[in-house]
Amino acid sequence: MDIVIANKSHSVYAQIICDTIAESAKDRGTGIAKRTPEYIISKMENGNAVIALDGENFAGFCYIEAWSHAKFVANSGLIVYPSYRKMGLAKQIKQKIFDHSRKKFPDSKVFSITTGLAVMKMNSDLGYKPVTFSELTDDESFWNGCQTCKNYDVLQRTEQKMCLCTGMLYDPKAKHSIESQEHVYDKKVWTRLKNIKQTMLLRKVKNQTNEGSN
Repeated sequence: MDIVIANKSHSVYAQIICDTIAESAKDRGTGIAKRTPEYIISKMENGNAVIALDGENFAGFCYIEAWSHAKFVANSGLIVYPSYRKMGLAKQIKQKIFDHSRKKFPDSKVFSITTGLAVMKMNSDLGYKPVTFSELTDDESFWNGCQTCKNYDVLQRTEQKMCLCTGMLYDPKAKHSIESQEHVYDKKVWTRLKNIKQTMLLRKVKNQTNEGSN
């Protein structure tokens, strides 16, 4: 398995990357901002993406987005092709894109918004901490990208203060230690966080059902 910095030669995988991201979100029943092949290709051409290949077979992908004049960067679109899941590949890709982000944007804060408990755990291991949305980028271009997510109405109703996603942030100016993060991780905390997100989702579905019956 090769995990490398993507370039223009990898543009042939753009469509399968988009399809895999969309199918994964559909299977999990979660919202996700849509990506186009053209957008994925632009990330590859700019050297802002990581791709995992098994020979010529696509295995996984993730890319970097810069916001607020590179004050913030995000590692987005993390995906592993179905036949390569449960092999620890996602964690390897996450580490690769994180290291690449730190090298290209050493002074930038690295953030993530996600509904996935596994991604939260990986972020925590890298030194991210849960934060409120107010501590993330205020770049409207980033938040406008959430418009294609099915949960966008939640973000609107809360005046962009919270949603079903959890915000997490790595601040290079803070004292971070991967070793100390291992002691910070608490399964009970993450389980409670997951339950809160699920409750919010159920409440949303219930409200939509009641509105439809009126």
